[in-house]
Amino acid sequence: MTTDRFPTSGASAEDIIAEVTSFREGDLDWRSGRSFSLVYNPDDPALEHLVEQVGASFLHENGLNPFKYPSLQRIESDIVSAATSLVHTGPTAGSCTSGGTESLFLAIYTARETARSERGIDNPTVVAAETVHPAVAKACHYLGLELVRTPIGEDLRADPEQLAAAMDERTALVVASAPCYPYGVIDPVPAIAALAAERGVLCHVDACLGGWLLPFMERLGHSVPPWDFRVDGVTSISADVHKYGYAFKGISTVLYRDPSMIRRQWFLYSDWPGGLYGSPTTAGTRPAAAMAGAWAAIRFLGEEGYLAKASQVMEAMAGFTSGINAIDGLEVHGDPDMSVFEFGSDRFDIGAVGDVMDDAGWNLDRQPGGLHAMLFPYHCHVVHEFCADLADAVANHGESRGKAATYGGVAP
Repeated sequence: MTTDRFPTSGASAEDIIAEVTSFREGDLDWRSGRSFSLVYNPDDPALEHLVEQVGASFLHENGLNPFKYPSLQRIESDIVSAATSLVHTGPTAGSCTSGGTESLFLAIYTARETARSERGIDNPTVVAAETVHPAVAKACHYLGLELVRTPIGEDLRADPEQLAAAMDERTALVVASAPCYPYGVIDPVPAIAALAAERGVLCHVDACLGGWLLPFMERLGHSVPPWDFRVDGVTSISADVHKYGYAFKGISTVLYRDPSMIRRQWFLYSDWPGGLYGSPTTAGTRPAAAMAGAWAAIRFLGEEGYLAKASQVMEAMAGFTSGINAIDGLEVHGDPDMSVFEFGSDRFDIGAVGDVMDDAGWNLDRQPGGLHAMLFPYHCHVVHEFCADLADAVANHGESRGKAATYGGVAP
């Protein structure tokens, strides 16, 4: 079959399987422990098999009308209840989404509608540090809001003074990260939320990365800066289950301190011959498989399982960061609060080191300031191999091949 024509006749199941298998020969092997983004390897074949089974059993169901599928209503309610218990808010204060981008989109949409209806602001702004996730900029672009970005401090965290200077009577929302993607540091949420509350502005914490790991790190005794609804002034949080919740893509949650805020997410429309249409999220038809798989992951692991996974992640983090810092000329940037970090060098071209690591089969991500990694439970098995290969790359690199720093899909 050519890619520019509709197939004249159907192919056999065997041929289709063979064809798609050949397509995947160049795909990222996320199970090897040599990748550091996109898929979160839980180091748990039983969990992987279970979520696939449960997800497949809901593959054809449609979450557009949960009243036709009471099972999906129960599943979403259970996921939201679990998420809200982790961030210390009420069990009805949230919804499931397709991923962090949609969660941020809905939080920003809710802030826009709140600013319009309660404060009469027709052209609201969103204020955030330059390290905020690009999905915030994307949501502002689609929703017609202005994003005001501020410089970060020397500690790579959002600077409350800069944020305060950027906020004005048009500000609908200020966004903090827990943690930010580039450096893995948590912004000073108490100071930021207090600034927002003083001005009557909503405060969103983007915990898409940390929402399903930071609570368990705290329970294990790790020092975690305040970031959730225990902080006065935080009004909404996004937390992805398909990251450190170990569900398959795409499932996230958007959560609110005040359950009434979620009503602003709803789109209701009756001015057509089909009757009342209602949707709580941007999607109409909502695939059920990801929600079902996430529910299964939460039920399978429970608190004890998530604590064990968090322990593995932090074991890997300690091994990777100490190993990197022990190599002459390399350093981890900042003081990461979680398992996400950038490392680089002020003595040699870190891009050239990344090239040698690529040749050795590692898949480190590139950022303008260095190489980037997120660690998952499986990485605790490859610490020594990684550090040995990295030391060799530092000792034997040549000229950089100029590989670009990119995040997400880039048009050719």
